[in-house]
Amino acid sequence: MGSSDGERPVRIAAAGDIHCDAANRDQVAESFAAIASSVDLILLAGDLTTTGEPEQAVALAEACAALDQPILAVLGNHDWHADRRDELVAALAEGGIEVIDPGSRVLEVRGARIGVAGTKGFIGGFAGTSHLPDFGEPSLRRIYAEGSAEVEALDAGLREIATCDLRVALLHYSPSADTLEGEPVGIHGYLGSDRLAAPILEHEPNFALHGHAHAGSIEGRIGTVPVFNVAVQVMEGDFWFFELEPSDSSATLH
Repeated sequence: MGSSDGERPVRIAAAGDIHCDAANRDQVAESFAAIASSVDLILLAGDLTTTGEPEQAVALAEACAALDQPILAVLGNHDWHADRRDELVAALAEGGIEVIDPGSRVLEVRGARIGVAGTKGFIGGFAGTSHLPDFGEPSLRRIYAEGSAEVEALDAGLREIATCDLRVALLHYSPSADTLEGEPVGIHGYLGSDRLAAPILEHEPNFALHGHAHAGSIEGRIGTVPVFNVAVQVMEGDFWFFELEPSDSSATLH
C-alpha cells in the first residue's frame, strides 16, 4: 500500500453468486454500502439473481445505485432461468451495473488502463473427469456449439483489451478444474469447461475470475495465470479484494 491514497494500488472488489432477491436485498445493500469508499472497481461473476426475474435485478440495482465506482458483470445460469435476459440487463443498468456478457470494457482507473473481458462461459467438462464431445444427437452438439461460442467470445474480449495495463477475464463457469476441488467429481462437467482455458493461456490476462462452484476452492492456475473462484459461498466475507500495481503483473488477494 502506498503512503497516501493517491499512491495506493488499484483496488478491485469481486463477488459471484449473490443470488439477490426480496429475502436478502437488505443484506446485499449493506454489503455494497460497506465497500463504497474503499474500492475503485467492482466485478460480479454471475448469478446476480435467484431465478432471473427482473424484479430481483431491480433489488440489486437499488443496492448499487448510490455507488460511484464502475460495476461490471456477467450473467450466470440462475440469471438465465426465467429467460428474460434483456429485461434483466436493463434493470441492472438502472443501478449502474454494466453487463459485458459477452464483451469487454476498458476503464481508466488511477492512471491505469484496466481491461475486463467478460462472458458467462458454459458446461463441457475437464480432462480426466468428463468431456462433452462434438458428436451424437443434434441436441448434444448444440450444447457443444454453445460452449464453442463462449470460448470464441472470451478470446475476442481478451483480444480487445490486449494493450491495457491490467487485464482481467470475468466468467461465471469455471475454466479450471483446480477451483472445483471440493465439489463432487461427478458434477464437474456442469460447473465449467477446460475449453475456456485456451484463450486464457494464449492471452495471459493478469488473472481470471469465476463463480458457480459453491463448494469449490478459492484459487487455481491456468499456465501462469491465477484463477480465483469468487462465489460468496466459498468466501469468509462478501467480496474478495484484489490490489494491483500497473507496473506489476501480479495481483494481491485479500
